[in-house]
Amino acid sequence: MLSPMTPQTSPVATGILYLHGFNSAGASPKARLVKAACDALDLPCETPNLPSRAVDALALGESLMSRLGPQPLVMGSSMGGFLATVLAERHGLKAVLVNPAVRPARLVDTMLGQSFVNAYTGERFVVEQGHRDQVAQLTPESVTPWRYLLLLVTQDETLNSHDAFEAYRGARAVLHPGGEHGFNALADYLPAVFAHAGHRLEPGVMAPVMD
Repeated sequence: MLSPMTPQTSPVATGILYLHGFNSAGASPKARLVKAACDALDLPCETPNLPSRAVDALALGESLMSRLGPQPLVMGSSMGGFLATVLAERHGLKAVLVNPAVRPARLVDTMLGQSFVNAYTGERFVVEQGHRDQVAQLTPESVTPWRYLLLLVTQDETLNSHDAFEAYRGARAVLHPGGEHGFNALADYLPAVFAHAGHRLEPGVMAPVMD
């Protein structure tokens, strides 16, 4: 059982759990960049390959948290940002969200019936009503803004950054001009990410990780 946390008692993160976005993997460029930064700080890090169903993805994430010490930080991109929010609220953790999916059920609605192949893992799956029902049931009724750091772009071709501002009103936020949903500028913002976790990463230490 993790101890409750408040803005005044927020401890230094003892590890990082990175949750990738929809149809991505733990070997994605952003996941590898976070892992490399954690290695530079000698900080435990987990970047799992998540199942396509949200309940299974959360169960896997929770199973790995014990490897990350008593107070891990959760970080997620897009749909992984939604999963990170669920874990942050469920376990009283801080989180970093990269272009998070704010209304995931609505996003899944647009993909119902579509078939996908994961380029990293080879997994094949069809988005079904069960995927949509799970994310709808898991969506928190409210969030605790001070837990979060948002990394958003102004020109997200997939999600509307204004939705994230509204959903996490009061959270710390960094707005990157232009950009894209994949947030290729993540390396530039890792010092802010790790400062939110209570660690110091010198600017310019990490170079972008390319495929």
